[in-house]
Amino acid sequence: MAALTTAPSLGLSQKKCSINGDLDTSTTPEALKVLNSVARDIIELGELYSDPLADGPVIQASATRSLARGTNFDAIKSMLKEVI
Repeated sequence: MAALTTAPSLGLSQKKCSINGDLDTSTTPEALKVLNSVARDIIELGELYSDPLADGPVIQASATRSLARGTNFDAIKSMLKEVI
């Protein structure tokens, strides 16, 4: 489970924050609301795929855990509709 805290660092418009960890479709909406509340212009949301060979081992392991929990594209789309 991921912590819902932001960590400012240099980046786009000299403002960048990230939320790291294994988010799920029940935690991600809250994380998106936190990011939106601190006036982010852009929010990047990674999408899973079943063969993350181009990613490093940390992202591969995270994707494997998320897929094992049943996360899929339809669940992500449904979650985003609730957020928007």
